[in-house]
Amino acid sequence: MSDPAGRSGQPGPPSEPGRSDGGRRRRFTVDALFADHRPQATGVADLPTAKEILLDRIVPDPDQPRRTFDPDRLDELADSIRIEGILQPIVVRYDAPGDTYVVVHGERRWRAARLAGLDRLPAIVREVPAERRLIQQLMENIVRDDLNAVDRAAALRALKAQLGDAPWEDVAGAVGIRRSRLFQLLGTEKLPEPIQDDIRGGRLSEKQSRALQGLAPEAQEALRSIIVADGLPAAEAMRLGRELRAIGVAGDRDAAVAAIHRLREPGSSQVTGREGPLPQPLTGDHRAVGPPKRVYDQADGEGMTVSLLRAISVGVTDGPAGRDALRRAADRVDAPAFDLDRLVDSVDALALSLARLSRGPVRSDDPARAVLAALRDALDSLLSDPPT
Repeated sequence: MSDPAGRSGQPGPPSEPGRSDGGRRRRFTVDALFADHRPQATGVADLPTAKEILLDRIVPDPDQPRRTFDPDRLDELADSIRIEGILQPIVVRYDAPGDTYVVVHGERRWRAARLAGLDRLPAIVREVPAERRLIQQLMENIVRDDLNAVDRAAALRALKAQLGDAPWEDVAGAVGIRRSRLFQLLGTEKLPEPIQDDIRGGRLSEKQSRALQGLAPEAQEALRSIIVADGLPAAEAMRLGRELRAIGVAGDRDAAVAAIHRLREPGSSQVTGREGPLPQPLTGDHRAVGPPKRVYDQADGEGMTVSLLRAISVGVTDGPAGRDALRRAADRVDAPAFDLDRLVDSVDALALSLARLSRGPVRSDDPARAVLAALRDALDSLLSDPPT
């Protein structure tokens, strides 16, 4: 009797190509036949959206938030591209009406590639909805800290309009930044155009520019010139700005320059480290210029800041009605958005002033008592445990 295949221990006849051991024919797809089976291809997939596109078919986005491109940095990037090529593809979207590819991310690389003489560019083609383009471009530049503050402010305002005039809190949330940071950026829009140009050109940082906000135009220009010429650190610039606002220099650039030079002399701080009343304005009527209202004005009774501190105490503990009253009080005095750096600077200044109170506890008839008591109550309210 013949032995069935495999029972005698002898190997059976070889299976036909394309047939499995069970006798069923294996099926191959075209993709499997042409797939890359080398070790380096394991876990790797091709991107169907990865292209190499002629530069002539790529155009910049007219709504791109970046408005300023440093020529020197573009030349440096072009030199790098000539040597190493494009290390990171740009991102584009296809515009059917114009039959072009519009840059979504990477306009600097596109510009530098043109300077370098390239005729084509690696790119990822991505369809980005119109309502998401500005958000993505803003997020990329904000995360990389690669967009100047003035252009960021303009883009944030455009985004607010694009979101249907959404509240600023929603705009900040859309791009992932704090509300206080958003208002710092928007503050650059209040500065004169020449100072905005300094920020765009990198001659003035956004943090240095905060020192100029709220100053009279002459004092603004005087301090701006000294910051740019001497490269003043932001902290020193902000100190000088605070003291110029307290002095109330008005209407005379030369007087502002002289005041700044005096304030920069060692031990000459006229606001945070000097006993006695603040100096009077150097020129003009300081009320006409509108410097910040003082913490306590003996001629004015209670003073703005005591009222504001009391509003803080009530606003923290008195629910929505108290918060609305506090918001209105802050709006009346044009209070800036909360900023931790400003808080630390103000506490430093307060500590320096209080260090001069060497005469013991403040008496009940001391003019400083009302201010300090209001401050104590406001701090107690802010630091109290929230209700459970």
